[in-house]
Amino acid sequence: MKTPARTRRRALCLALALSAAGLAPVSALHAQEPWPAKPIKLVVPFPPGGGTDLVARALGQKLSERLKQAIVIDNKPGAATLIGTDAVAKAPADGYTLLLSGSTSYTVNPALRAKLPYDPVKDLAPIAVVARTPLVLVVKGDAPYASVDALVAAAKARPQSIRYASFGSGSGPHLAGELFALAAGVKLQEVPYRGSAQATMAVISGEIEMGIDTVAAAAPHIQAGKLRALGIVGPSRSSLLPEVKTMAELKLPDATFDAWYGFAAPGGTPAPVVQRLATEVKAVMADPALQKQLRTQGMEPVVIEAAAFRTLIDTEIARYLALAHRAGIAPQ
Repeated sequence: MKTPARTRRRALCLALALSAAGLAPVSALHAQEPWPAKPIKLVVPFPPGGGTDLVARALGQKLSERLKQAIVIDNKPGAATLIGTDAVAKAPADGYTLLLSGSTSYTVNPALRAKLPYDPVKDLAPIAVVARTPLVLVVKGDAPYASVDALVAAAKARPQSIRYASFGSGSGPHLAGELFALAAGVKLQEVPYRGSAQATMAVISGEIEMGIDTVAAAAPHIQAGKLRALGIVGPSRSSLLPEVKTMAELKLPDATFDAWYGFAAPGGTPAPVVQRLATEVKAVMADPALQKQLRTQGMEPVVIEAAAFRTLIDTEIARYLALAHRAGIAPQ
């Protein structure tokens, strides 16, 4: 009769032999594999060059240094972030595909779209909100609208003659644009683009009259005189554009829209991996150099951890559903 010790030795010898022959079960090998053991893909559901992309690259570089693995930025723009977000939601839940996106993916789309290809609660595991950024309403640098009042007067004189850029129907700028129209009592025409860079160039070229984008993406063009900032859409002024008044200061408080960037993994990602990511993200966001870099880009670095992030998602979905109803935005 074989003793337990002899049985264990034989099993170990067999496993080693199978491993040497390349026949060991894949699941057994992966179970022993420490995370991360290979490069990590960080999906950004916008083209390169916008505010989301800037945050992802800054955060990705620092995370790469701490995790000792490459963080590969994968830009997947389109459909108001649905393409990129859905790719993450349906990716293997192994910690090697992650999402960095704005509130559009987490709260605006769930509020404004009747059907989503992913479940924002079940298919995404929140890790942390890492930055807040105000939006800014802009027009072409030499546009005849020197103020919000002038823009509103033109829109009232010619309803739907003022076109504004969004990142797709149901995106954050779409909601912000409709909230502005509702607050100002005007009718505007939404023109969807694939992302920030395209939308900004459309305003600069005069293809459309107005844009609503992050301060991070718009500030360089404002400072170069290619765009004119008429008002901050967020709840407070931007340190990058301190002279630009908020919509509340311009007597349009109902046009306020809060924008932020959140970091998430596919739903079902192992808890130890999610916790490791949360720990590393928190450590990265405490880096003074990264904080300075983000503030230079017009963003405010923050750390809103997973539980509070989930509460923020639930709260904003409810708020945006109510606002969309008031603005007459029908679910897509």
